[in-house]
Amino acid sequence: MKRGFLIALLSALVGGLTAYAVVNVMAGRMSGAVVENAAGAQFRTVSLTHDDWPDFTYAAENAVDAVVYVKVTSAASSAQQQAPSSIFDFFFGFPQGGGMPQQREKVGSGSGVIIREDGYIVTNNHVIDGATKIEVTLNSNQTYPATLVGTDPATDVALLKIEAEGLPYIPFGDSDKLRLGEWVIAIGSPYDLRSTITAGIVSAKGRSMPNYSGEFKIESFIQTDAAVNPGNSGGALVDKNGNLVGINTAIISQTGSYTGYSFAVPSNIVKKIAYDLMDFGSVKRAVLGVVMQPIDEKIAADLKLSSRNGVYINEVSKSGAADKAGIKAGDVIIAIDSTTITTPASLQEAVSKFSPGDNAVVTVIRDGKQQKFDVTFKGTSQENGTVADDGSIAFYGSSIKAASEETLAKYGLKSGVEIVELGPGKLMEAGAQEGFIIQYVNEHQVKTPQDVIDVVKKSKRTIFIEGVTPSGRTGYFGFGI
Repeated sequence: MKRGFLIALLSALVGGLTAYAVVNVMAGRMSGAVVENAAGAQFRTVSLTHDDWPDFTYAAENAVDAVVYVKVTSAASSAQQQAPSSIFDFFFGFPQGGGMPQQREKVGSGSGVIIREDGYIVTNNHVIDGATKIEVTLNSNQTYPATLVGTDPATDVALLKIEAEGLPYIPFGDSDKLRLGEWVIAIGSPYDLRSTITAGIVSAKGRSMPNYSGEFKIESFIQTDAAVNPGNSGGALVDKNGNLVGINTAIISQTGSYTGYSFAVPSNIVKKIAYDLMDFGSVKRAVLGVVMQPIDEKIAADLKLSSRNGVYINEVSKSGAADKAGIKAGDVIIAIDSTTITTPASLQEAVSKFSPGDNAVVTVIRDGKQQKFDVTFKGTSQENGTVADDGSIAFYGSSIKAASEETLAKYGLKSGVEIVELGPGKLMEAGAQEGFIIQYVNEHQVKTPQDVIDVVKKSKRTIFIEGVTPSGRTGYFGFGI
């Protein structure tokens, strides 16, 4: 009896001490006070510890000096109003009621991020597009003239250079490791308010926006709710450790001002573009060579897919990287190396990190089974005249080859040069078609691909091509060089 009493007493003592310890620990983490309101109800105010509260002071103080103000001057046409001097001027002459065109300066601004201490700065292409003069002002109020190193409209990234050394810079972070809900800060100069810092979370990844222009775009944006306004473009998106995880680029708004949705180009894309521009003066973009679409309900049902993650391949470019690896139309791409592919945007982002000649393992679903293919990526455009393995010749991002006897007979021609593969470049932009037979370049008859290259080398401003379309009609297109 006595022994049982002692055991009960010890148990109560241990339990009390444990409870006391737990209360003290929780009190340390959730210090506060009990407050009683007017109705007599009680509630506790909570004060989180330093480790639990999202503190951006380190990231902000370390990154703010590396975000710059970019002032851009460009030429804009205006019209000086005056009466037309003749009836011909009235109908065919000066714009806006007969005004003489005048050149005036237009000034715009944005932000940029120093990525190397020797003066390399990334910004958005749309910030400096059409600029005749670019100036960069540091957070210390020092101003430098900037040189445009190169641009990449497809990702809306541009690279500037100022002549300075020992500059503060933001190291690149790994945007692939960003998690939904993770805190980030945006730094820029909205409405000319220099070095403005706002905070938000990663709302989504792999976002793309409607492309109404039809231009070639690579979009896999980081979406955040950090406040971004006009002037923030080209500024930094930074994680809590002070690493650059994105370049702020766009907002969705009915008014032109921030309404809760902002978008940034992932740092892994920006890093690849920036170092390509540094090293080569242009972007060496890898191309897989497929036409794709998202997995919809019908495709998932038809192929008996367990999920709608991945992209469906509608078409594979002849002699492209995917074609040579054995990937076919009807396949579903679900991974590139260790990167999971869920949408077309995620595929674009994954491929954009590679350079021409790089190798990767592409995982596809075919006939309900996973298969892996070793792919060697091709480039968007090789130097004109480069001969491929199949004998075709590179021509402004596309490939041309002497038309076969069978093809010539089909159209009743004696000679001609066929566009055998159409890729991103001047021919595609001009509206050319795969299978078009080139007969004349700048009014010179051409019989071989080398004839085409020779005429182009002698041309100074424009290229005008005439020939036969795949439907057998006479066709033509042109582009500037």
